[in-house]
Amino acid sequence: MTTPVIALLGCKDVPTDAVEQYCRYLGAALESHDFQLEIHRVPWEVHGWPDALDALRLQAASWRGRWVLVQYTALAWSSRGFPYNFSRVLQILKSAGARIAIVFHDVEPFRGPRLVDRLRTRVQLRAMRRALAAADLAIFTIPLEKISWLAGSSSRVHFIPVGPNLPIPIPSEQDFSRAGNISATPIIGVFIITGGEPGARETKIILSAVRHAAQKLGKLRLSVFGRHAELREAALREGLRDLPVEISAEGVLDDQQVIDRLRAADVLLFVRAPISTRRSSAIAGIAAGVPMVAFTGAETSWPITDAGVLLASPGNPTELHEALVHVLSDPELRASLRQQNALAYRQHFSWPAIATRFAALLKST
Repeated sequence: MTTPVIALLGCKDVPTDAVEQYCRYLGAALESHDFQLEIHRVPWEVHGWPDALDALRLQAASWRGRWVLVQYTALAWSSRGFPYNFSRVLQILKSAGARIAIVFHDVEPFRGPRLVDRLRTRVQLRAMRRALAAADLAIFTIPLEKISWLAGSSSRVHFIPVGPNLPIPIPSEQDFSRAGNISATPIIGVFIITGGEPGARETKIILSAVRHAAQKLGKLRLSVFGRHAELREAALREGLRDLPVEISAEGVLDDQQVIDRLRAADVLLFVRAPISTRRSSAIAGIAAGVPMVAFTGAETSWPITDAGVLLASPGNPTELHEALVHVLSDPELRASLRQQNALAYRQHFSWPAIATRFAALLKST
């Protein structure tokens, strides 16, 4: 008998909604465990909070005894990251008799030096703590010991990494045995650049790393694709115009095109943030088997450290540059990194592996 489960989301992100994609892939994988996942939203950004909450009350009246997987990011529940109304959403679910499981995609509050940033931090911390107290089950997307505000242990709190928001088949180790080969013109891939000022900083890091690699190795190709990539094309071309680097910059692509670009790369450069188990764009690289070079940080931990990733310290461009050249110039290293990715994807980051852990918790809690 199939058990219905609700995935509850806040406002929709555009042009792509990574949390919705996460729910769709999770739902498909849960079907083999006899769960049927239905996606519902609280569209407060369209109708306003009063009407959105009234509509939720009507929907939740039929959810008594059901699991509701509430997806938390601060910006899904507030346009400026002040999720004051998130607790009201949980109160409605509680009053309706639903079983609440919160999936924390944002695991730490936003931080910054301004007064408004400090206020935002406090509001988000309060929202997350209240949510944790209200939940029957809490899923964090990074290991629990990496979360600064989580005190003590609880049988209600668990770690499950995210998967790739792409339909990438689970490989065998033999699938990546071509790892010693390299393209005639080595390809450095970059999947997604952040918007705004953070994207400008990322672009400078990319330019510095690619310039160093081209000076060491000669002709290269830089393939930048995904959200905001096309906005950085002019800066990339200007920054590399005196070097033998071919540049391809493409914005949002369909799933198969993204997979093709990932698999074509000889190395993936991930500098959006320190790599972690909640970064689906980084997990996509692992799933596609491409060797990666990334920054390490407070959230970097197992099982990312079991995958085919060379880590560099933030603020140390020399480490990043040397790691990139090392991957591109060492066929045995590339072979090893691809095989590590294959194993890590099968065991930890594939949707069947993730759904198995979710199903066990939903059945036992």
